[in-house]
Formats: sequence, structure tokens, C-alpha cells
Amino acid sequence: MKRSAFDYFKGRKLVIATQHKKEKVIAPLLLADLGLETWAPEYYNTDVLGTFSGEVERNGNVVEVLRQKCEQALDEFDFDLGVANEGSFGPHPAVYFAHADEEWVMLKDKKNGWEFIEKMISLSTNFNAAFCNDWNEVEQFAHTTEFPSHALIARIDPNDFQQMQKGIQDWDELRRCCNLILEEHGKVYLETDMRAMFNPTRMLVIEEVTKKLIERIKSLCPRCELPGFGITQAIPGLPCDLCSYPTQSTLKYIKSCNHCGCETEENFPHQKLNEDPMYCDHCNP
Repeated sequence: MKRSAFDYFKGRKLVIATQHKKEKVIAPLLLADLGLETWAPEYYNTDVLGTFSGEVERNGNVVEVLRQKCEQALDEFDFDLGVANEGSFGPHPAVYFAHADEEWVMLKDKKNGWEFIEKMISLSTNFNAAFCNDWNEVEQFAHTTEFPSHALIARIDPNDFQQMQKGIQDWDELRRCCNLILEEHGKVYLETDMRAMFNPTRMLVIEEVTKKLIERIKSLCPRCELPGFGITQAIPGLPCDLCSYPTQSTLKYIKSCNHCGCETEENFPHQKLNEDPMYCDHCNP
């Protein structure tokens, strides 16, 4: 009988390495799709590995930090299965002048020596920051960033970590914090609080990348039947419909297995044989 990912994970216990309530979206998916019994510690300090507000710099690349989050939680709480998420925010790599949310998630299986990683880049984010010179500008920034459903951070400037208020979620508190800084310094630096529990939009993106991770795990290798068979490379070159020049759009995916090295190709993964000339560097330079 052909195996499924359920056979490897059903009934096992998993720790969610988070202090920002990400279990709200991660736990139900892992239970429903992989049969995992999840647990999130009441307090687990992931801020020691880096903070969005800059007090603690992230030490290492995103995969290294994900691995640290998982391994520390596995050791601290004596689990052999853990999951962690890491996000970053900035300019979108392809859509210029737009902000993007890049989310990564890792499931680490210490018992079997497996790591499964998935990522996604989303334009769905309220990520923003600005100096405000008066209350009117504060109000305008707050409305732009979906306050108060999405929290804000107020401080003197981007490099000030002393007089900083995080997790502001109501207008009275925002006015109080901002007026104190405005009266003393003449301007206040506001930024979106990107911690998941204070940012519903980001929480939805974490939910989506978790779904992608689960789909990767559920995909078994055609050779060894172990989980995690998925896309490891996207090859550009889909020809332009007008000039046949190769574009940057995906021509094929390379799918591979981390366990046995099995590799396959999937041509025209988006069911398109040609690309619109508007995406061609030759027709639309």
C-alpha cells in the first residue's frame, strides 16, 4: 500500500517555537493535514535571536535563525519535532516601490534527521515607517497602516531603543505616547509593529506559507516515498508570444528529494506555452 505523510507524523507531538501567538494559525493546519498534536509554550523568548524593531540584530541568515529557533525549543522542552517561522520586510524584489512580506517556515524532525523549509513573498503587508511632525500627521499615518487593528511602535528615531513604546493598539495610548515625544523632540518616529500577534495581515501570510510547507511535506518522493519532494529550482525562459525571445518567466520547475536525490522536471508549470510581450525584455525593455 502506498504511504502518505500521515503515516510519518500522525499522533506525534510537536512544539511551535513562538512567543508571538503564531500557533493560532499554524496549529490547526498541522493537526488537520498531518495529524500532529501541537503545543506552544506559554513563554518562549525568540527575541534573543532578533527583533523587527532593531534592539537585537538577527545573527545569521534566515535559515540559520529558523534552525536555532527549532533546535532551542526542541532542547528546552524535550520534543523531537518542532516548527518555527521567520519573517522580513522591505522592497518587493520584482514590484518596484512596493513593500513585501517574506515569510519562511521550517519543520524540524530530530527523530528522523529531516528538515522541511518553505517560503513565500507577499505584497499583502502594511509595513511602513515615517517621521511625523504633529498629531495630524500621526493620525494620517495611523489610518494608512490600518491602526488600531494593526499595532504601531513610537520612538524618537529609528536608532533609539530607550524611549520606545511597542504594541500600541488604541488611540488614547497612541496620542499619549506621541505627544510626549513631540513635545520634547518636535517629531516622532512611527512604524508598524510587525510582530505576528499585533499584525493580522502578517498572520494571514504566515498561515499561507504554512499551507505551502504542508503541501511540500505531503508530497512524497516517487522513488523512496519519503516526504518533502518539491520544487528546488525555477528555470526561466518561457518564450515571448511575439518575438519568441526567452523571458524571465518560468519555463520549468526542477523538483527534487533531499533524501535520495531523485530529481524530475515539470515543463510549463503555469500551463502557458508563451508569455505576454509586456513581460518580454526584448519587446518591452
